[in-house]
Amino acid sequence: MTDARTVPVDPTSVERLAGQNLTYRMIDTASDADSEAFFRADMRGFLDPDPTAEVVTATTDALKDRRNIGVFEAGVAVGTLPVATVNSWITPLTVPGGEVDMWAISSVTVSGTHRRRGIARALLEGELRAAASAGVAIAGLTVSEATIYGRYGFASAVPVAKITVDTRRAGWAAPAPAGRVEYIDKETLKEHLSTLHEVARTQRSGQIAGWDMRWDRVAGLTPDHPAPAAVRGIRYLDEHGAVRGVMAYKLSEIPDAFRFEMSIFHISAVTPDALTALWGFALQHDLVDKISVDLRPIDDPLPWLVNDRRGVEVTVHDHGWLRILDVPAALSARTYRAPLDLVLRVGDAQGFAAGAWRLTVTDGRATITPVAEDTVDITLDVSTLSALYAGGVSAVQLRACGRLDATAEAAASLDDAFRAVEAPLLGIWY
Repeated sequence: MTDARTVPVDPTSVERLAGQNLTYRMIDTASDADSEAFFRADMRGFLDPDPTAEVVTATTDALKDRRNIGVFEAGVAVGTLPVATVNSWITPLTVPGGEVDMWAISSVTVSGTHRRRGIARALLEGELRAAASAGVAIAGLTVSEATIYGRYGFASAVPVAKITVDTRRAGWAAPAPAGRVEYIDKETLKEHLSTLHEVARTQRSGQIAGWDMRWDRVAGLTPDHPAPAAVRGIRYLDEHGAVRGVMAYKLSEIPDAFRFEMSIFHISAVTPDALTALWGFALQHDLVDKISVDLRPIDDPLPWLVNDRRGVEVTVHDHGWLRILDVPAALSARTYRAPLDLVLRVGDAQGFAAGAWRLTVTDGRATITPVAEDTVDITLDVSTLSALYAGGVSAVQLRACGRLDATAEAAASLDDAFRAVEAPLLGIWY
């Protein structure tokens, strides 16, 4: 796997921003001043409080694992906050039947003083050109503003569910699995979160690898955590004593009720029994009337584990966004559920994925070859193809809303082939 930190800054973005007396450059993570300036600008961009010195020290060390880029007013001293930020790294993305290297993009900010100057375009197109130059077939991100990224070819490809439970109404109907649930300390919680995520992420399309600071934060071990003492952890051990599930959560008192809400930060379960046991612990917890958790798969079995499913509210929303850069490499990296032989015409305003491609699937594997455009079965843009890629978005639905030009039969065939066995999931932010 290529190290993203070795990929130079994009010369096109350098030139475009230089025309506005702006410098687009890599952050020197060996420089404490440069790293701190990047981190403080990132925090400002996401409207977070100004970090303490302890938080700066803890976080800037983690920047060394990423390719960090800042945009600065020309000629400013090192240590001056950039007016825009972005960082990236290459991570395995789970897809049906395997993995593909993905260019992960994060920390996209532009200062309120420098809006409407094409800086975001330079950042995002610069990342896509850098990824393509490194031979990475797909890029991905999670977004705070969902209306920005479609213009760059990204699409919501991994929807997730936010689940809220009225425990008094829902009740509990599932038998208890063999094995046991037990409390664990925060260090053990962090260790299990990391270890089990590495197993769980291979089980569903859409997941990416985690990293130490992500699990430190979930476990309440970082200096910027708002309420570390409130974080609690449990694990599920199967009948043989093997750890198969872990959950991080907190309890908050409901005003004037002497009852509590359980807010679940993260669940990793690598067997059905583990998930049932963790849900059972939560829904049968003394004095807990409400449970809330986000970033669950849209096919989570919880509504079928309770007495009254009307006590379980499931709200689906976008989360994982993908952008295909290399059509043959991306489509050949995954498997398919049904045979297929169609010609796709893909439009791409940035040019990376544009062309006509014959997609032939035999025994679950795909062959993709460029062809002439006079025998096209399906016309779509790269954003639509990216939405379909992980196997969690319906081609039939995309045809119905005009995002895919094809016959009903062709769209159904595409849907049959692309659908993942289980709903894709991205269980973390990045």
